[in-house]
Amino acid sequence: MIDTLLIANRGEIACRIMRTARELGLRTVAVHSDTDRHARHVREADAAVNLGGAKPADSYLRIEALIAAAQHSGAQAVHPGYGFLSENADFARACEQAGLLFVGPPASAIDAMGSKSAAKALMQQAGVPLVPGYHGDDQQLDTFARAAEAAGYPVLLKASAGGGGKGMKVVEAPAELADALASAQREAKASFGDARMLLEKYVLQPRHVEIQVFADSQGNAVYLHERDCSIQRRHQKVVEEAPAPGLSAELRQRMGEAAVKAAQAIGYVGAGTVEFLLDARGDFFFMEMNTRLQVEHPVTEAITGQDLVAWQLRVAAGQPLPLTQAQIPLHGHAIEVRLYAEDPEQDFLPASGTLTLYREPAAGPGRRVDSGVSEGDSASPFYDPMLAKLIAWGEDRETARLRLLAMLDEQMIGGLRSNLPFLKRVLAHPAFAAAELDTGFIARHADTLLPPPAELPAAFWALAARAWLLSEASAARSDDPHSPWAANNGLRLGLPSAQTLHLRCEQETRRALPVDDALLQGDQLLWQGQRYPLQRRGERLFLGWGGQLRELTRVDPISAAQQAQAPQGGLTAPMNGSIVRVAVRVGEQVEAGTLLVVLEAMKMEHSIRAPYAGEVIALGCAEGDLVEEGRTLIELQALPEPKREEILE
Repeated sequence: MIDTLLIANRGEIACRIMRTARELGLRTVAVHSDTDRHARHVREADAAVNLGGAKPADSYLRIEALIAAAQHSGAQAVHPGYGFLSENADFARACEQAGLLFVGPPASAIDAMGSKSAAKALMQQAGVPLVPGYHGDDQQLDTFARAAEAAGYPVLLKASAGGGGKGMKVVEAPAELADALASAQREAKASFGDARMLLEKYVLQPRHVEIQVFADSQGNAVYLHERDCSIQRRHQKVVEEAPAPGLSAELRQRMGEAAVKAAQAIGYVGAGTVEFLLDARGDFFFMEMNTRLQVEHPVTEAITGQDLVAWQLRVAAGQPLPLTQAQIPLHGHAIEVRLYAEDPEQDFLPASGTLTLYREPAAGPGRRVDSGVSEGDSASPFYDPMLAKLIAWGEDRETARLRLLAMLDEQMIGGLRSNLPFLKRVLAHPAFAAAELDTGFIARHADTLLPPPAELPAAFWALAARAWLLSEASAARSDDPHSPWAANNGLRLGLPSAQTLHLRCEQETRRALPVDDALLQGDQLLWQGQRYPLQRRGERLFLGWGGQLRELTRVDPISAAQQAQAPQGGLTAPMNGSIVRVAVRVGEQVEAGTLLVVLEAMKMEHSIRAPYAGEVIALGCAEGDLVEEGRTLIELQALPEPKREEILE
């Protein structure tokens, strides 16, 4: 019998597993790093154990510490969630050896399918079509170079031991292979503790369609239909839906049966996902099998009415699957978006910081939010930047799409960058509405999905000034809104009543005269027949404009002018993170585009390159350093024109 469950994970998946565990009457135990000591998943658990450290290698990837936490807390079972050690066979074996129930497949199945290389070899033996490439044990650069030439560029490097876009690089030409391989290996080692890579031909314009499978220890295996996960950035999914649009019943069945066959071939038990590339002709190619619950499992739950975590716990306890293949329903359509702390305008660079404002959509039929944060929480540079998942269900795809758009309009985030406006543009795009999906969707529609920042118009600044005064008055005299002292309308006895404000929004600072006909109604501003969301958090104001919340602060114009005149220099860290490589030395002359520093943040590597030809005159970091956003990493002095020409020669 299981009465206590330890969740060996963090964030929204830990909170989601706890929700089902509570419904089943189980006691839950959270684990956390030093950084996560006040995180939401810790607050929601019945008990918590500190693993120490900050980076995953010092906390969530420590097998011995996790086993000790389970034993100390009295847990009989361990749920690994996804990511971290969820596909680590050594962790599954360690749980078994410690007498703990591992809520996942047996270690033998993880060995067979958890390694992408081993899985491809197994599928090749079974006759499942594979994408051309290399998935052998030899990890030398020369071996990958030969394989890339044989497959033909472009090729895709992938971490053998994990997923989620970590350790994944597209290589366009032979000259790029060495650096891409080294970077991918570092990412894979940091994320999964395993640097092994595989290589495959990069198939252009495919759809990413995956099959949810489930098997029990009695030999039963089923598929719970498919999901389309083609909308991706950095090889990581951002929009998923079920069922996949446009698939015939015959193709759905063929893919489902192939996935079940793969699971049965290795004696699989538990939840798993078999991922395929699907081309326009209906041919599909095996990519990999993820031996865990997927991030996008809520859309499968929405169309089947099943709780997949409850299924996992049932199967782990030795019980049979609750439904046969013929009994698994398929009702309506569901779409999920992943809400990330990141900046789409800066190539989806992860963001970290405090969630000064965080408000989720209202609950209701066909609406679901799986989140791992609350207002006031922080997004750490050490972990994946996903904050939450928003899921909408409808009788048909269009109903689900419109419902999800409405949810995104209600979602509020302030204090750090997020992909919320980008997600709105994706779902509202005519091509998405028409289900014209493939993995190149974002790149193909980049002009509309990732438009250049537009200058905010005068109307915005005038409305913002009015919003600032009204919110300030409301905060000052919230006990008596009818008091004349709460009006804050700029009235001065014997002086003009006009009042101007100096406000800052993003990178702009403006002197603004407020409009006088906007009214404050609850948390909205009513102006010229339209409503604008408005939230005040201390000295920050968040005003809805152009489909997104704009963060405003009031500035001292004299201080701002002095700062503008201050000398600027050096290349700074775009986010909190750790330095994994310094590629230059003091005195070295570099061309524009030269790699200077590699920064690791949120389990991904980010290259900082020279914006112009210059000479490195100082280094502000060393390999292994933990750096904060804004810290100067490199001082680069532009070269005089003659020297710059000599370099080009």
